[in-house]
Amino acid sequence: MPTALVEHFGISVRQLREQRGWSQEQLAALSGLNRSYVGEIERGQVIVSIVTVQKLASALELDAAGLLARSAQIGKQRQARGLQLAAIAG
Repeated sequence: MPTALVEHFGISVRQLREQRGWSQEQLAALSGLNRSYVGEIERGQVIVSIVTVQKLASALELDAAGLLARSAQIGKQRQARGLQLAAIAG
């Protein structure tokens, strides 16, 4: 079920949380979400609503557009890495 965008969004949320030194419990409390749901988001197991994106962005002190843009950037970085590996493997 996970699409690349869902996976990249989860990676972005996890990286931002870890940069702040927060646990999943802390992010869940700040965003008004359940800790297990935050874990599912970070693992790319759920497609979140725009309301959830906004809650997470607010807790992480970003706007929703910034959080989504960061997720897109992760996707571009991973794609570039994949192309580099493919070129090396030849």
